[in-house]
Amino acid sequence: MRLTFALCLLSIFQIRCVEKTTQCKIETSLGAIEVELYPEKAPNTVANFLKYVDAGLYANSSFFRTCTPENEAERDIRIEVIQGGDLPTEKEMDPVAIETTEQTGLLHKDGTLSMARDTPNSATCSFFICIGTQPSLDFGGARNPDGHGFAAFGQVTKGMDVVKKIQGQEEDDQYLIEPIKILNITRID
Repeated sequence: MRLTFALCLLSIFQIRCVEKTTQCKIETSLGAIEVELYPEKAPNTVANFLKYVDAGLYANSSFFRTCTPENEAERDIRIEVIQGGDLPTEKEMDPVAIETTEQTGLLHKDGTLSMARDTPNSATCSFFICIGTQPSLDFGGARNPDGHGFAAFGQVTKGMDVVKKIQGQEEDDQYLIEPIKILNITRID
Protein backbone atom coordinates (compact mmCIF):
# COMPACT_ATOMS: atom_id res chain seq x y z
CA MET A 1 0.00 0.00 0.00
CA ARG A 2 2.76 2.45 0.95
CA LEU A 3 4.73 1.53 -2.15
CA THR A 4 1.69 2.14 -4.37
CA PHE A 5 1.08 5.51 -2.71
CA ALA A 6 4.74 6.48 -3.10
CA LEU A 7 4.73 5.50 -6.78
CA CYS A 8 1.57 7.57 -7.36
CA LEU A 9 3.18 10.61 -5.72
CA LEU A 10 6.32 10.15 -7.76
CA SER A 11 4.38 9.96 -11.04
CA ILE A 12 2.39 13.12 -10.15
CA PHE A 13 5.65 14.91 -9.33
CA GLN A 14 7.21 13.82 -12.63
CA ILE A 15 4.18 15.02 -14.61
CA ARG A 16 4.36 18.43 -12.93
CA CYS A 17 8.11 18.68 -13.62
CA VAL A 18 7.73 18.29 -17.38
CA GLU A 19 8.27 21.70 -18.90
CA LYS A 20 5.69 22.92 -21.36
CA THR A 21 7.22 23.89 -24.69
CA THR A 22 5.86 25.49 -27.84
CA GLN A 23 6.89 24.07 -31.21
CA CYS A 24 7.40 26.22 -34.31
CA LYS A 25 8.51 25.61 -37.88
CA ILE A 26 10.71 28.10 -39.71
CA GLU A 27 10.16 27.48 -43.42
CA THR A 28 13.00 28.83 -45.55
CA SER A 29 13.91 28.71 -49.23
CA LEU A 30 16.63 26.17 -48.27
CA GLY A 31 14.38 23.92 -46.13
CA ALA A 32 12.61 23.76 -42.78
CA ILE A 33 13.98 24.32 -39.28
CA GLU A 34 11.91 23.15 -36.32
CA VAL A 35 12.37 24.76 -32.92
CA GLU A 36 10.96 24.37 -29.45
CA LEU A 37 10.44 27.42 -27.27
CA TYR A 38 10.63 27.54 -23.47
CA PRO A 39 7.82 29.79 -22.17
CA GLU A 40 8.30 28.71 -18.55
CA LYS A 41 11.97 29.72 -18.51
CA ALA A 42 11.83 32.79 -20.79
CA PRO A 43 8.17 33.88 -20.76
CA ASN A 44 8.60 37.47 -22.00
CA THR A 45 11.00 36.55 -24.79
CA VAL A 46 8.84 33.65 -26.00
CA ALA A 47 5.69 35.82 -25.86
CA ASN A 48 7.48 38.50 -27.89
CA PHE A 49 8.60 36.02 -30.59
CA LEU A 50 5.13 34.45 -30.76
CA LYS A 51 3.48 37.87 -31.25
CA TYR A 52 5.42 38.15 -34.51
CA VAL A 53 4.75 34.51 -35.43
CA ASP A 54 1.00 34.70 -34.74
CA ALA A 55 0.67 37.98 -36.66
CA GLY A 56 2.40 36.37 -39.68
CA LEU A 57 5.03 39.11 -39.69
CA TYR A 58 7.99 36.80 -40.37
CA ALA A 59 6.45 35.69 -43.69
CA ASN A 60 8.71 36.87 -46.50
CA SER A 61 11.43 38.12 -44.16
CA SER A 62 14.88 36.52 -44.33
CA PHE A 63 18.03 35.20 -42.78
CA PHE A 64 20.34 38.06 -43.70
CA ARG A 65 23.52 37.70 -41.63
CA THR A 66 25.99 34.93 -40.93
CA CYS A 67 28.96 34.89 -38.58
CA THR A 68 31.62 32.36 -39.53
CA PRO A 69 35.19 31.63 -38.40
CA GLU A 70 36.41 33.34 -41.57
CA ASN A 71 34.45 36.59 -41.27
CA GLU A 72 34.98 36.79 -37.51
CA ALA A 73 38.76 36.25 -37.71
CA GLU A 74 39.61 39.89 -36.95
CA ARG A 75 37.35 40.10 -33.88
CA ASP A 76 38.60 39.46 -30.37
CA ILE A 77 35.39 37.62 -29.44
CA ARG A 78 34.30 35.30 -32.25
CA ILE A 79 30.88 33.73 -32.67
CA GLU A 80 29.08 31.46 -35.13
CA VAL A 81 25.42 32.32 -35.72
CA ILE A 82 22.90 32.99 -38.44
CA GLN A 83 20.60 35.97 -37.93
CA GLY A 84 17.11 36.42 -39.30
CA GLY A 85 13.78 38.08 -38.80
CA ASP A 86 14.50 41.43 -40.38
CA LEU A 87 11.31 43.45 -40.65
CA PRO A 88 10.56 46.99 -41.77
CA THR A 89 10.68 49.39 -38.81
CA GLU A 90 6.95 50.07 -39.01
CA LYS A 91 6.21 46.37 -38.36
CA GLU A 92 8.44 46.16 -35.27
CA MET A 93 6.63 45.99 -31.95
CA ASP A 94 7.81 47.49 -28.68
CA PRO A 95 11.14 46.13 -27.42
CA VAL A 96 11.10 43.46 -24.74
CA ALA A 97 13.02 43.44 -21.45
CA ILE A 98 16.01 41.11 -21.61
CA GLU A 99 15.73 37.76 -19.82
CA THR A 100 19.39 36.94 -19.31
CA THR A 101 20.85 33.45 -19.33
CA GLU A 102 21.60 34.01 -15.64
CA GLN A 103 17.85 34.36 -15.03
CA THR A 104 16.63 31.59 -17.35
CA GLY A 105 19.40 29.01 -17.21
CA LEU A 106 19.19 28.70 -21.01
CA LEU A 107 22.70 28.87 -22.43
CA HIS A 108 23.90 29.56 -25.95
CA LYS A 109 24.70 26.05 -27.16
CA ASP A 110 24.57 24.45 -30.61
CA GLY A 111 21.10 25.17 -32.04
CA THR A 112 20.04 27.73 -29.42
CA LEU A 113 17.49 30.29 -30.60
CA SER A 114 18.06 33.75 -29.12
CA MET A 115 17.01 37.37 -29.61
CA ALA A 116 19.35 39.85 -31.30
CA ARG A 117 19.72 43.27 -29.67
CA ASP A 118 21.89 46.34 -29.39
CA THR A 119 21.45 47.57 -25.82
CA PRO A 120 19.70 45.78 -22.94
CA ASN A 121 15.91 45.78 -23.36
CA SER A 122 16.08 46.62 -27.08
CA ALA A 123 15.20 43.27 -28.71
CA THR A 124 12.26 43.39 -31.09
CA CYS A 125 11.96 40.95 -34.01
CA SER A 126 15.46 39.92 -35.06
CA PHE A 127 16.71 36.55 -33.78
CA PHE A 128 19.66 34.25 -34.26
CA ILE A 129 20.56 30.56 -34.11
CA CYS A 130 23.88 29.41 -32.65
CA ILE A 131 26.20 27.06 -34.49
CA GLY A 132 28.27 25.37 -31.81
CA THR A 133 28.49 26.47 -28.18
CA GLN A 134 28.76 30.26 -27.81
CA PRO A 135 29.46 31.12 -24.12
CA SER A 136 30.46 34.69 -25.04
CA LEU A 137 26.74 35.31 -25.75
CA ASP A 138 25.68 34.27 -22.23
CA PHE A 139 25.34 36.63 -19.25
CA GLY A 140 28.82 37.82 -18.35
CA GLY A 141 30.10 36.96 -21.82
CA ALA A 142 32.33 39.44 -23.57
CA ARG A 143 30.61 39.65 -26.99
CA ASN A 144 28.42 42.56 -25.86
CA PRO A 145 30.28 45.16 -23.79
CA ASP A 146 27.39 45.58 -21.31
CA GLY A 147 27.87 41.96 -20.12
CA HIS A 148 24.15 41.12 -20.12
CA GLY A 149 24.49 38.70 -23.01
CA PHE A 150 21.49 37.78 -25.12
CA ALA A 151 18.09 36.24 -24.34
CA ALA A 152 18.10 32.55 -25.28
CA PHE A 153 14.56 31.20 -25.53
CA GLY A 154 14.48 28.09 -27.70
CA GLN A 155 16.33 25.23 -29.36
CA VAL A 156 16.47 23.74 -32.85
CA THR A 157 15.01 20.22 -32.78
CA LYS A 158 15.23 19.50 -36.54
CA GLY A 159 17.01 21.20 -39.39
CA MET A 160 20.52 22.05 -38.17
CA ASP A 161 21.63 20.95 -41.65
CA VAL A 162 19.54 23.86 -43.02
CA VAL A 163 21.07 26.24 -40.44
CA LYS A 164 24.55 25.21 -41.62
CA LYS A 165 23.53 25.60 -45.29
CA ILE A 166 22.43 29.15 -44.52
CA GLN A 167 25.69 29.84 -42.68
CA GLY A 168 27.64 28.64 -45.71
CA GLN A 169 26.05 31.04 -48.20
CA GLU A 170 28.12 33.74 -49.86
CA GLU A 171 28.42 36.87 -47.76
CA ASP A 172 30.09 40.25 -47.74
CA ASP A 173 31.14 41.59 -44.33
CA GLN A 174 28.77 39.10 -42.64
CA TYR A 175 25.69 40.10 -44.67
CA LEU A 176 24.39 37.50 -47.11
CA ILE A 177 24.70 38.63 -50.71
CA GLU A 178 21.41 36.86 -51.37
CA PRO A 179 19.45 36.68 -48.09
CA ILE A 180 17.72 33.35 -47.50
CA LYS A 181 13.99 33.86 -47.61
CA ILE A 182 11.91 32.97 -44.55
CA LEU A 183 8.68 31.86 -46.19
CA ASN A 184 6.89 31.75 -42.84
CA ILE A 185 7.21 30.83 -39.18
CA THR A 186 4.23 28.98 -37.71
CA ARG A 187 3.29 27.09 -34.57
CA ILE A 188 3.17 23.33 -35.07
CA ASP A 189 1.91 22.13 -31.67
